[in-house]
Amino acid sequence: MSSRPASLNRRQLIVGSTALSMMGNSSTAVAGPVPATVTRKDLTKADIDSWMKDLSNWGRWGKDDQAGTVNLITPAKRRQAASLVKDGVSVSLSLDADIPLEGAADAVTEPGRRPHYTWKHVMMRDGQNMKTPSGYAVDSYEVTFHGNNTTHLDALSHFIFEGHIYNGFPAESITKWGATKNDVMPFKDGFLTRGVLVDIPLLKGYSYMGDDEAVFPEDLEAWEKKAGIKIGSGDAVFLRTGRWLRVKEKGDLDLNVKAPGLYASCGKWLKDRDIAILGSDVVQDVRPSRVEGVNQPIHQMFLVAVGTPLFDNCTLEKVSQEASVRKRWEFMLSAASLRVPGGTGSPLNPIATF
Repeated sequence: MSSRPASLNRRQLIVGSTALSMMGNSSTAVAGPVPATVTRKDLTKADIDSWMKDLSNWGRWGKDDQAGTVNLITPAKRRQAASLVKDGVSVSLSLDADIPLEGAADAVTEPGRRPHYTWKHVMMRDGQNMKTPSGYAVDSYEVTFHGNNTTHLDALSHFIFEGHIYNGFPAESITKWGATKNDVMPFKDGFLTRGVLVDIPLLKGYSYMGDDEAVFPEDLEAWEKKAGIKIGSGDAVFLRTGRWLRVKEKGDLDLNVKAPGLYASCGKWLKDRDIAILGSDVVQDVRPSRVEGVNQPIHQMFLVAVGTPLFDNCTLEKVSQEASVRKRWEFMLSAASLRVPGGTGSPLNPIATF
């Protein structure tokens, strides 16, 4: 499989519906072929604002609900997920903690400055300075997990839109103490559901997507056809862009500037499928978003309106390999966040089991 070519031949924009030609009193219609999906690629802020209302799950599970679409992971859904385990092979979807390697000197990026790591690991007691032959090794962790370099969960309090978070709770419910509504605690018993890998590089025939390449609903439908799978209610969907192969080959990618990912119309498509969780090896949204005035429409719609937790910065290379060997892109997905009352998210180690 080759790396992504310099330019791609993308489908032309499909606009409008099937034309009808009526002759006199005749009811005969002349129609051309109808595509499976009619996709707009010129969405505006007004469209997204409208979808914030039209796609909203506010009140669907009651006015006090704070779990959102995780409510779709029912006991029956968990049993279905468990039935997918055939080989007993598990694969982590999490990056290693972002810390300096053992023995590595901290690289200086600017004179007088040290690099920033999202994790800090401090040994408080080690085995080289012991006063007695027996004792304990003790260490501590500190992490700033929101961002682009740590695999983590975005809880439903992570995004504020027009003064509110999911289910209409006011922004003021997030205080200096933490999120008093929509924190990580509704997920304290963990996640177990069917995971579905959407492997866009495999679909398109290259190793990784372009730095700002967008995925559209017709790509999701093409993947379903290729993989012989249909995304459905309660699923955890993971989008692979090949980010980490791209980083290995070309160096780091600043996701705040450019990132491959989902165009906003995929938000409606996935909402219509009633998924429970959305994850990726990036931050879900294509960046720039191609929607003027809306920075991350997927984050905005799913966290606030739809009520879907997000798994950011997963590593999906190994699960892609295991799925390809089996020609089976569904698996049992299990994960658990840290139980931190008030937390707007959590570091995460999702596991795919085939």
